[in-house]
Amino acid sequence: MTATVDDRPGHGAVRHRVRVGGTVQGVGFRPFVHTLARELGLSGYVANDAGGVVAEVEGGPEAVEAFCRRLREQAPPLAVVSTVTSEPVPPRGTAHPYAEFTIRPSRQGGGRTQIPPDTATCDDCLRELADPADRRHRHPFVTCTHCGPRFTIATALPYDRATTTMAAFSLCPACAGEYTDPADRRFHAQPVACHDCGPRLHLTHAPGTGSRDADGERALAGARRLLAEGGIVAVKGIGGYHLACDATNSAAVAALRERKARGGKPFAVMCPDVATAAWLARVGPAEHRALTGRLRPIVLLRRHPPGEGPDLLAPEVCPGSPDVGVLLPYTPLHRLLFGLPGDPPGPQVLVMTSGNRSGEPIVTDDREALTRLAGLADAWLWHDRPIAVPCDDSVVRTGADGAEVVLRRSRGHVPAPVPLPFPVPPSLAVGGDLENAFCLAEGRSAWFSPHLGDLDGPAGARALESVERHMRKLTGVAPRLFAADRHPGYRSARWARRRAGGHPLHLVQHHHAHIASVMAAAGADGGAPVVGVAFDGTGYGDDGAVWGGEVLLADYAGYRRLAHLTYVPLPGGDAGVANPCRMALSRLRSAGIAWEDDLPCTAACTPGERQLLARQLERGTACVPTSSMGRLFDAMASLTGLCHRAGHEAQAAVALEAAAASAGEDGTPGYAFALRAGAGGGPALLDPAPVLRAAVADLRSGAGAPVIAARFHRAVAGAVEEVCLLARRETGATAVALAGGVFANALLDRECTGRLRAAGFTVLPRHTVPPGDGGLALGQLAVTAHAAAR
Repeated sequence: MTATVDDRPGHGAVRHRVRVGGTVQGVGFRPFVHTLARELGLSGYVANDAGGVVAEVEGGPEAVEAFCRRLREQAPPLAVVSTVTSEPVPPRGTAHPYAEFTIRPSRQGGGRTQIPPDTATCDDCLRELADPADRRHRHPFVTCTHCGPRFTIATALPYDRATTTMAAFSLCPACAGEYTDPADRRFHAQPVACHDCGPRLHLTHAPGTGSRDADGERALAGARRLLAEGGIVAVKGIGGYHLACDATNSAAVAALRERKARGGKPFAVMCPDVATAAWLARVGPAEHRALTGRLRPIVLLRRHPPGEGPDLLAPEVCPGSPDVGVLLPYTPLHRLLFGLPGDPPGPQVLVMTSGNRSGEPIVTDDREALTRLAGLADAWLWHDRPIAVPCDDSVVRTGADGAEVVLRRSRGHVPAPVPLPFPVPPSLAVGGDLENAFCLAEGRSAWFSPHLGDLDGPAGARALESVERHMRKLTGVAPRLFAADRHPGYRSARWARRRAGGHPLHLVQHHHAHIASVMAAAGADGGAPVVGVAFDGTGYGDDGAVWGGEVLLADYAGYRRLAHLTYVPLPGGDAGVANPCRMALSRLRSAGIAWEDDLPCTAACTPGERQLLARQLERGTACVPTSSMGRLFDAMASLTGLCHRAGHEAQAAVALEAAAASAGEDGTPGYAFALRAGAGGGPALLDPAPVLRAAVADLRSGAGAPVIAARFHRAVAGAVEEVCLLARRETGATAVALAGGVFANALLDRECTGRLRAAGFTVLPRHTVPPGDGGLALGQLAVTAHAAAR
């Protein structure tokens, strides 16, 4: 903070212009400033502008100094104050004990501020929602300066009601009185509303059902009744539609899974409270904090072992998964869906999955919802407040140290900036084609987009285009430097090339970007290289192979491949991914293990399929070499009989983790990879052949899948430790970055982290940025900006 006290002696009044940067709009900051100035007897004004908040205060030097100090120390709960600067200006002679201090209309102009993320309904608003004597009793949109939608209703800066999707809702006299009353909790709360001034609920039934549409309270009652009867309802939230059904009703969940073509991918569920969540899974102190905090993400909870407590969930909710994704209500409408005291009984737990068709982005527009979700939903519970930008639910789990690990960074986190370890020019990194989230940056701040999903078709491309335009408007970043993945077939890279125009476009190797993302999120300046362990399903390698089991010595400037999983043919590309049994047979063939009929992966393939696969592998037809650790997990899942055909990317790996988690400790050290020197001084090779031979022997001796899965996990962690020790001896590097989607596996992540720390390594923390492709853009950005600065 610059000078905060006038340097003139005596007790004369001074006047200072104070600028506050950070997340200071939409959080009740101007009302806070107003109250603080009045308390200190200062005159002047406060206003929003495109750079944050600006105030002029006049009064005694000590009062002005206290004002500047308390701006930081006593900021509102949702505010994040990054800068406070002050400069003296000529006094106007307006200071007196009962000075006038006003909130002025917002200013237009250049600069940058930060809109806060959407946050869960606060306790005060929930009390009003449930209080029959309160005028907002049962109002589905109750909110105040401390909670509710912000990012998803903002259309421009500065953040005022006129630049939000609430602009169309005129304030009734009562709400207007609260809005202009400095003593009220809703003083200048932009989303403020009530039953009289809107927004309003509507229930629209699917054509041909014969049911009558409804509005308001009848719409809510109708939706609750339909859910209780086993129906599927498209529910409009703050960042998009959800598809909801009774999570305890097998028929309802199976119908939703079939209609959405979900395969075996788990659904997330919403519980009314922590006590209900604890019936479903283990809720420790760290999980309790994650579930009940202001962000309200989906929290991955480890399910109770069979027979330990009642299992409320239908088996179709998360088949084969060791975890269940749970979130608590974060809007008043969610709370009302579970009912208030005196309401008819409704579902105890709701499936809450993204409102979209498989492979498409989440639906936000009401007219589109009626068409794009037709055939999926039996009815639509919607409201007339527009959604400015899609924002799906975030997903987190808790790490070994109790801190949250973000697996999907979206609602509640976006658009909070990620601090960068070095300044960057105005830049845009577009991420990858899977789990897409792009990243804008300038100076020492980077802004992730919400999670956009897979860029499979036109709808994904349109979403990328629209959200990028919106994020540029809110952040003020006009990119001059662009970054994308090196994969020649990625849609994201092609889009970035068109978007860049004549500006530089830097293509970053996939696994280098993964490691750089962990480094940047951890605040590493790149002065010393790290050992980067990048394990995932696929990434375009320098030699044209499919990489994914990589150990690199890396910094922002470049990387050297220290070791990798041995190559095997990936038969049929995507067909090999969808059929883990084929990947298992490819790995067995490479290890010299015969395809005997007693092996589950062999039995899962028809004789004709095996014959065709054998010719394909022998001739190399439609095969690309892969070092993917993700594909090795798939192979092990099929070898142990857990998953032979995968309906989604991580299905086989999740089944393997679930089995390993159920094994407990068997007192064995696990299997062991062979670590061999590379040919001609090239990268060392991690050979899983000994692991496969040991697993086959265990299978034939009667060991169950859980024991084999647990021993395999320990083998992978042991290999990571061994290769990192080798890297330290050869290079002196002592910091390790664990990156890539395989490290979403909590069991493996904890085992690797524990071993490496015990061996004296520093494991870079991963809390705010996903380890998988959802965090890829940050690494692309850091590598590209570093190259541009040289």
